[in-house]
Formats: sequence, C-alpha cells, structure tokens
Amino acid sequence: MRYIMVATLLSGLALGQTVASAPQPATSAPSTITSAELVIPSGTKVPITLKQTISTKTTREGDPVYAETAFPIVGNNRVLIPAGTYVQGRISHIQRAGRIKGRAEVLMHFTTLIYPSGYTVLLPGALENAPGANKATVKGEEGTVRGDSQTGEKIGTAASTAGTGAVIGGLSHGGKGALIGAGVGGAVGTAIAMLTRGNDVQLDAGSSIEMIIQRDVPLDASRVPTTVK
Repeated sequence: MRYIMVATLLSGLALGQTVASAPQPATSAPSTITSAELVIPSGTKVPITLKQTISTKTTREGDPVYAETAFPIVGNNRVLIPAGTYVQGRISHIQRAGRIKGRAEVLMHFTTLIYPSGYTVLLPGALENAPGANKATVKGEEGTVRGDSQTGEKIGTAASTAGTGAVIGGLSHGGKGALIGAGVGGAVGTAIAMLTRGNDVQLDAGSSIEMIIQRDVPLDASRVPTTVK
C-alpha cells in the first residue's frame, strides 16, 4: 500500500512539471496605430493674399513673407487647406532695376502653412502667378517677379526731349537753331533716360498671388477640418 502511494505521488509531481514546462502560447505585441494621412498633391495651386507690401525699393533679401489663403483647397471630398490658413515664406532674391540695363526682380519661396487650429505644416512652395503685380510678370520655374522692359519709355523720353529742344532752337535761331536744339535736346533726353532707374516691382498688401506646391505634402487627417466654414 505504501508503494502504491509513493508511486502515485511521484506520478503527480512528474505531471505537474510537464504542465509547468509546457510552452505557453505567444501573445502578439500591441499594434501601433498611426493617424490617417491626407496629401496635398504636388502641383496644387493655392490662391493667397499678401499681408504686407513687397517692393524692390524697400524689401531686402531674407525678409519674411506673410500671406493668407483666400479660398479653400479640397481633394478627395476633404478639405486640404481651409480659407484663412496663414502662409509664411521668405524673400530668396531681390534686386532693383539698373539705370542702363537690368530689370527689377523679386524671388520668394513659401515654407509653412499654419492652420486656424494652430496645426503647422512645412512645405516647399513657389510663386506661380502674380495678377496683383503692376508692370511686372512672373518668369521661370521658381516664379521670379520681373519688371517689364522700359526700353520704349526711355526712347520716348529721348525723342520727346529732342522735339522740345528743336522747337526752342527754331524759335531762337531759325532753321539752324532747330537742328542744334534737336541735337542738344536729344542728348539731354538720352542722358535723362540712361540715368533713370527702371520701375521697381511692388506687390501691395492685399495683392492676390498664386502659390504652387512643389512636392507632395502629407497631412495629419485628424488635425485638418472636415468641413468648409
């Protein structure tokens, strides 16, 4: 009887060790949940309004640019950029028009979107169009605003001054005086035209311009409004 009890005890201990040493099923690691993303596609054009005046006469390279989106941008039935989103940028290059040659130029790049909620997004943006610019056009892939040529205006100034000199010379000394007066007037007119700078490029506060997004920009969908206010 004693041997039966001992055998039973030993059998129970062995069974317990077997159960204890049996491999336990592996538990899966908690999954990482990421926020859904929206994307502002490369090439998206965004109408914006300048919040300060930019001029080749007073603005300097490195100065900040402040603007605000004028109309909501929507993609895949979702708002990507609501109206009233702030846009920050910087003046990358600026030069005044020369007296003899060279036109006024402004180059700016946009770097940041600040949503009304405070959500901030970095981006590469360039100027695509500047309908609010006076006597200037946008040139090149980077969107340089360049003053229009004034060659015709300078020629007109020289011709006008020459004509005035001819009239004065003719009244003073007859026909010969008219020729002398025309020559003197033409020389003066040319000098005035050559010494006068070309027009400055100026974009006033409130001017409408258009920004283009230069590469895809991912957005956190949970921080972008779902409706247009």
